[in-house]
Amino acid sequence: MDKQKSIQVLQAYATGLATQSRAHKVQSQLFASQGLSKLAEKYAGHADEEMDNVNKFVERIIDLGGEAKVEASPAFPIYADPVEFIKADLKISVEQVPVLMQTTSCLADDFKTYDLLREYALDEEEDMYWMQGQLELIEKIGVQNWLVQQI
Repeated sequence: MDKQKSIQVLQAYATGLATQSRAHKVQSQLFASQGLSKLAEKYAGHADEEMDNVNKFVERIIDLGGEAKVEASPAFPIYADPVEFIKADLKISVEQVPVLMQTTSCLADDFKTYDLLREYALDEEEDMYWMQGQLELIEKIGVQNWLVQQI
């Protein structure tokens, strides 16, 4: 087991997830202000799950003898249009889920880190399928009908 490799991967994902969590929390607040309470709840819960994963990753970094860091995060766009937000979030997922799965498989000799990343990868894949399903639903029933479902 290469502890340094595990620490580097966990730190990278902790940093990225912390950024995503903040973005999802802000989007949730924006959706709530638009009266889209179901969508707001979905993304508030998603933000909380992401921070839970950040905490697990940091704990594992410490267990491995690494130094957990708070690294600078890139700025993130905020979308007033919920459909555009889902499209943008889906694009990120489609690009990152395969990378996450490959990275996870490379850490198979570090069972605990592997399990943490695998659980996270499965959750991200599920979120990706949910977003794809929402966009398909919008195509079928129209954006206005979909928005009514989000109230």
